[in-house]
Amino acid sequence: MNTAESRIGEWATEGLVDDVRPQMFRAAEAGETLALATIVAADGGPRPVGAQMLVTRAAWWGFLSGGCIEADVALHARETISDGQPRRLVYGEGSPFIDIRLPCGGRIEVEIERVPPDDAAVHELRRLTQAREPALWISDGTHRRCRKSASPDPTPRARVQRRYDPAQRLVVVGTDPFALGIAALGQRVGWDTVLLAPFAPEGDEPFGLPVLRSALTDSLASIAPDPWTAIAVATHDLERDREALVPALAGAAGYVGVLGSRRKLDERKAGLRAAGLCEVELERLRAPIGLPIGAASPWEVALSVIAEIVADSRARATGEAA
Repeated sequence: MNTAESRIGEWATEGLVDDVRPQMFRAAEAGETLALATIVAADGGPRPVGAQMLVTRAAWWGFLSGGCIEADVALHARETISDGQPRRLVYGEGSPFIDIRLPCGGRIEVEIERVPPDDAAVHELRRLTQAREPALWISDGTHRRCRKSASPDPTPRARVQRRYDPAQRLVVVGTDPFALGIAALGQRVGWDTVLLAPFAPEGDEPFGLPVLRSALTDSLASIAPDPWTAIAVATHDLERDREALVPALAGAAGYVGVLGSRRKLDERKAGLRAAGLCEVELERLRAPIGLPIGAASPWEVALSVIAEIVADSRARATGEAA
């Protein structure tokens, strides 16, 4: 954990945290008052509106720029924790902080609010997060609420509106190096990842990944895939692939892909049609899996798959075609 005296420097590992909810919930459970800093307007810069930093008296997580403003934001955030007053900070064009420059140019506006550990909005956000429901955080800087929502709130006095989607999940079916690479990389980027492998070897799970060894249909049913679940099938066996793909494509998973040659795609789809899938469901299938980057090694294939899942989820979030 970074201390209050630490500075954002050459190794800004705290900035690898993109979703600050886990740290928020842990701080609240520990009885710590925190400050939440949210980008509410941006013209340029590497981070979008809605990006956040979470600051306590002793630590911080997240990042709002390329390291240009985080130390200053943390300083002001701790002042907000102390006096309870919300703050709006402007960096770049029109900023009073002439000693803080944005090399990328433009302007960033950051709203800071003090959040006590017993705040009702935190409890509701935790409940919706655990239920895998989208949540909307609405704040006027002093008072806030959180509700289940998929769209912005028309509240005119809201200084902060931040949508939180359920955490990305990755379900990988298979045991070979390609499946292991996909699962390991998904876990590394912070996704909730599980391997489905009724045919898995005995022994310790690779990379500490959870492994479900029950029948594929039972495992998928227990997971209950939703739009924030990606399913990557990599068994190299058409029958096993079909056992996983039929319920996956018929369900609510946001992404379903299968590893395999393009030459076998027509045969694969014919088998899925015979198993009862309609054309609309078949159109959801990503095959061959992954972005076309010429991947060959297991890690390269994993990179192409993770990138395709990210691109697909961003496209669906913005309503654009993937």
